[in-house]
Amino acid sequence: MGEIMFDGIPVSVGPMNEGERVRSPDMYVELAGPKSYGFELVKVVENVEDKVEVVGKDLDEMEEKGRYPFAIIIKVSGSNLEEDLEGVLERRVHEFINYIEGVMHLNQRDQIWIRINKDSFNKGLRLKHIGYVIQRLFKAEFPFIEKCDVILITDAEKVKEELEKAREIYKKRDEKTKSIRDEDVDVFYGCIMCQSFAPTHVCIITPDRPALCGGINYLDARAASKIDPNGPIFEVPKGELIDEKLGVYSGVNEVVKEKSQGAIEEVSLHSALVNPCTSCGCFEAVVFYIPEVDGFGVVHRRFKGETPVGLPFSSLAGQCSGGKQVPGFLGVSIAYMMSPKFLQGDEGWERIVWLPKELKERVKEAIPKDLYDKIATEEDVSNTDELIKFLKEKEHPCTKRIEVTETKVEEQEVTEISETEDTEENKEVESIGIPTMTLPGTFAGLPPGIKIVLYNAVIKAEKIVITKENFEKKKNK
Repeated sequence: MGEIMFDGIPVSVGPMNEGERVRSPDMYVELAGPKSYGFELVKVVENVEDKVEVVGKDLDEMEEKGRYPFAIIIKVSGSNLEEDLEGVLERRVHEFINYIEGVMHLNQRDQIWIRINKDSFNKGLRLKHIGYVIQRLFKAEFPFIEKCDVILITDAEKVKEELEKAREIYKKRDEKTKSIRDEDVDVFYGCIMCQSFAPTHVCIITPDRPALCGGINYLDARAASKIDPNGPIFEVPKGELIDEKLGVYSGVNEVVKEKSQGAIEEVSLHSALVNPCTSCGCFEAVVFYIPEVDGFGVVHRRFKGETPVGLPFSSLAGQCSGGKQVPGFLGVSIAYMMSPKFLQGDEGWERIVWLPKELKERVKEAIPKDLYDKIATEEDVSNTDELIKFLKEKEHPCTKRIEVTETKVEEQEVTEISETEDTEENKEVESIGIPTMTLPGTFAGLPPGIKIVLYNAVIKAEKIVITKENFEKKKNK
């Protein structure tokens, strides 16, 4: 599909505009996003008027470089429409808005982030035009939608009021899939809606693993594949179960390899360390490995502070977004954290050591009661040294694993020393034990600002020769 002609729209509309980024210097305004609030919601209702309405200021009444609360409420009606389709239709808002020249849409639900560039604003683009495009594309893509209302809200109080109602609807949708497990179904689903931003990303959706964006659960995906067989959401045959704990299936691997153009050959549905699934950029939270404690932290998009490793959400998200497969980093939905299979390939909740307080409270029901107080938040620790101390005081399961590892290393060192005591040659230099070694994070391909600490490291060498280098000679070469 090329450019779509719209009467009265002052900018181009079509897939060629997907993936366009609006950087801060080029931005006219920002709607919702991390520094404000907002949401998008699709509702199947009976009384729809086929209208586009702006509640609050339109773009020409906003200050340049301003940030404003923003909501999109879309009401649809049609004889074959069911409530189960709401989540599926809602996720297409991301695609349709990105079709508009000079408009960038990221994320979903109550995490949306929209920017409009100066050029498109100067060409005459206004919110009512965006509403008209959404309305037209919904009816064109889904012929069973007979009428469609699009209400765009910039009035702060109204956005706030409707936001609470929307969150209740999101919660009810997520509850519907709780009774189904991965083993209860014959097929999973794949989604490649984000490949315009992350070309090698394939999102695998199962009953126990909703889409990373949090916007599509298993039932949503099943409905989407039926109503739009050629769309971005499709069936994925499970194939042979290769590893139950990690969640490795032959059918999933085949589809991921095909849809990622061969870039990704194998994925584990329930591990962040062993061939983790790829991540796009729309995920709600990031799981990140903390080597000093052999455990994981999880940080969600709304958290504005730094994690114990010294990095905020944005930096950690950059490590695994774009369709990359990076062991130790994994984009997830918050609904997945509520699943019994959450990171089961990595020991699940027993391996979680840090969460922001807001997120910890949000997923409280899923955390085993005996672990809840043992998981640190930003109020308890601010760096890895404090985290280690906290975990030891609370007797978190991860500390036992660390202590066992340290004991084994110490025993190995003692054995090596005793074996070499009687050999004069080996007495010269056999091994040098270094209690702690620090390496820059760039050593392992990590970004600047991360350090790698090796505890009880042992360096072995047959002989160490220390010489003074002739710098004058070297300089003259």
